[in-house]
Amino acid sequence: MTIKEAVALISKGVYGAGKPQKWVDLGCGSGTFTRALADILPYESQILAVDQSIQHLEKTMGNSVSVDFLHADFERTDLGLLNLDGILLANSLHYVKDKKALVSRLEKYLSTDKRFLIVEYDSLSANQWVPYPIDFIRLKELFTQLNYNKVVKLSEQKSVYGRGNIYAASILPTSQKATPP
Repeated sequence: MTIKEAVALISKGVYGAGKPQKWVDLGCGSGTFTRALADILPYESQILAVDQSIQHLEKTMGNSVSVDFLHADFERTDLGLLNLDGILLANSLHYVKDKKALVSRLEKYLSTDKRFLIVEYDSLSANQWVPYPIDFIRLKELFTQLNYNKVVKLSEQKSVYGRGNIYAASILPTSQKATPP
């Protein structure tokens, strides 16, 4: 996937232009979605990119967004983060078996404006690369069980790996607007 395609997929889930924001990209891999997020976030925002494999990412991307890398397993490590504006899980939630426990643990990193941005395959077919798939219907069920009632499919596109479609979803508490003003 190109950066341009990644931006198109997630851009509707990032808003609040003007004020710098703090995000974490969990399971960042080589940084495709980290770069896309940096292109969307307001000037001088911050991203902590986390992956269990060492990645070499640029320190500044997009709109002068600072990027720090942390070599860690986000599923098993307490990252000790506070007051994040958002958590991005792009093609990484399908590696987590107990998604409910993970989301419950990640919530404490967020500010009062809890915002998750999820990118996943819209499929339930498991394989060695996607061991615990979560289609959009199951994602919505998961977050509804955790009292998130604004689970919105933002966009989707064909998967380059022939796994049907890949979708982006924004997850917010009921009190927040699901789309930018």
